[in-house]
Amino acid sequence: MPGESKGTRVIALVGPAGAGKTSLAEALLYASGTTDRQGSVANGSSIGDNSAEARQRGGSTETNLYNFTYLGDKYALIDAPGSIGFAADAARGVAVADMAIVVVDPDPARAALAAPALRMLDEQGIPHILFVNRIDQAHGRIRDLLTALQPMSVSPLIARQIPIREGEKVTGFVDVALERAYHYVPGKPSEPIALPEELAEREAQARTQLLEQLADHDDTLLEQLLLDQVPEPGTIFADLRRETSDNLGVSVLFGSAHNRWGINRLLKALRHEAPGPEATAARLGVDAPAVYAFKVSHGGSAGRLALARAIGGPVHESSDFKSSSGEVGRLGALFAIQGDKTTKIAEAGNGDLVAVAKADGVKAGDWLGSGKLPPPIETALPSRNCAFAIEPADRKDDVRLSGALARILEEDASLSLEQDEASHEMRLRGVNDEHLKTTLAKLKRRYGVDVKHHAPSIGYRESIRRPVTQRGRHKKQSGGHGQYGDVIIELRPLARGEGFRFEEKISGGAVPKQWIPAVEQGVRDAMQKGPLGFPVVDVAVTLIDGSYHSVDSSELAFRLAGRIAMQEALAEAVPHLLEPVHKLVLVGPASSASRMSSAVASRRGQMLGMGPRDGWTGWDRIEALVPEAELDGLEAELRSLSQGLASYEAEFDHLAELNGHLADKVVQQQVAEPA
Repeated sequence: MPGESKGTRVIALVGPAGAGKTSLAEALLYASGTTDRQGSVANGSSIGDNSAEARQRGGSTETNLYNFTYLGDKYALIDAPGSIGFAADAARGVAVADMAIVVVDPDPARAALAAPALRMLDEQGIPHILFVNRIDQAHGRIRDLLTALQPMSVSPLIARQIPIREGEKVTGFVDVALERAYHYVPGKPSEPIALPEELAEREAQARTQLLEQLADHDDTLLEQLLLDQVPEPGTIFADLRRETSDNLGVSVLFGSAHNRWGINRLLKALRHEAPGPEATAARLGVDAPAVYAFKVSHGGSAGRLALARAIGGPVHESSDFKSSSGEVGRLGALFAIQGDKTTKIAEAGNGDLVAVAKADGVKAGDWLGSGKLPPPIETALPSRNCAFAIEPADRKDDVRLSGALARILEEDASLSLEQDEASHEMRLRGVNDEHLKTTLAKLKRRYGVDVKHHAPSIGYRESIRRPVTQRGRHKKQSGGHGQYGDVIIELRPLARGEGFRFEEKISGGAVPKQWIPAVEQGVRDAMQKGPLGFPVVDVAVTLIDGSYHSVDSSELAFRLAGRIAMQEALAEAVPHLLEPVHKLVLVGPASSASRMSSAVASRRGQMLGMGPRDGWTGWDRIEALVPEAELDGLEAELRSLSQGLASYEAEFDHLAELNGHLADKVVQQQVAEPA
């Protein structure tokens, strides 16, 4: 039959947070007969979103996977989190899906929220359709919604249905391709009805538009339309299938997951129009049975699992493989996945989503296979603009925290861990505040490690304004050999960004050469914390003279003498504070650009330029310089100003002098903090 595919078709549910993706998954599972009741996210009875963190926030924090069969065809669902803090969790899985359903809200004012998902699918060439959820709550016109959505899609949107209304309420729909009308029945399949007379003209207009869109890529259909011939339904649906699979158009359907409206129609569209694993294998360059590991999971009864898709043919437990990262081994036990439940299986069929056990060397993003492996799949990660300085609440948990973090970081590619050399802080970096707090909650729930966190210290530095010559002498006599070191140094400022230089101009052996490195080390010791309390940068030191004692001088004595000289020189050289400044690239809807610019300006930012974002209709790109101290909370503020869409990338640019009351405040806080 048309649309028939051998193997399991994988469908990704993507779109903005709160659009109802998990509710749609529950409705599909129930309508296909996989479950005997429809779970609800709101009351905590859903198969997906069953972790404590997801239940608490009322939305997905990680990818949900499901399987179902409809009219003999096998399907798997990848339910991708919509919140920006968790969206990266499913990125690799979505990349190997056969088709995606972009779930959106019916409100045209919220249409822009679908832009990131639509852009990602277009860039990766993943076939997709659009499902307008919560049609029972729609107040505006579907035409207005599609007009708002079209600039965000490379391919034209194809309206497959028009709503039937009673007053302001949507009570049914007209299937434009079939020219049939249906009335919604809560909790049951829609009932066919006669086409309302008042919709006849609107339906004719919608059908003409649909056929003209299809005729753009079908010369035979175009000829039929020019001759006023009525095309066969088979021709129309064949064109719709080709438009979807070849990314020539994006079909738009609507319904209500909660009421199960439009779910059977969506299932039929998947059955007839969703490409199969063979098409995806061709898109990804797979020409032999292989497994793509898109995520690593810890914490279940089966231990470490690689969540993966078999593609190009079936794979068996214990079969040999080599991986993209060079790992060689055998596949461990295979498990089918349904929410948080796993069932052991002996073979993964073509297209199946499975969990692979005992794959310790396999990392997310690895291909596994016995022959030539497909090329890597590139997926973009969101910027990690939020960081917590973390430490275990109980120092005895240091080792446990280290192990737990290693597992958490392996699961979540949008997290990173870094150790700041100056502050000695361990910093957990993620997408936003919500992302990091959810991660800390996982650490406590899964591994029993309670973690304290606070905002990371800002990387302030200090430098000097004028040159100074200073003597430093360390002399100590306490019976037996004493300690003696005596040096004279010249300290001078360098241009910003030049760092540190040490030279020596010793003549006549005033300081023996074997102890000059000790003097430099003493100078460096003093630079770790200058007179204002911060590391010192952009200075040059020249050792010009000194003296030594044939018995009491030593490496330690000259190191201490160098430190004394540097400490006293820094205090006399008019120290001043430097703050790190980052270069930001901000992107967001053009309608929010002025508010984004104001947010930057209010944080002592300096605008560098603004213009259209390449390839994104209706989006702007802003470049600015902003002090690091002003970045805290900027991510959340930008999202609040842009319906959650604006984001930025930041990288260190330079150190800038900080004066006045702001500098005084920073120094006072540094002095007040315990050492």
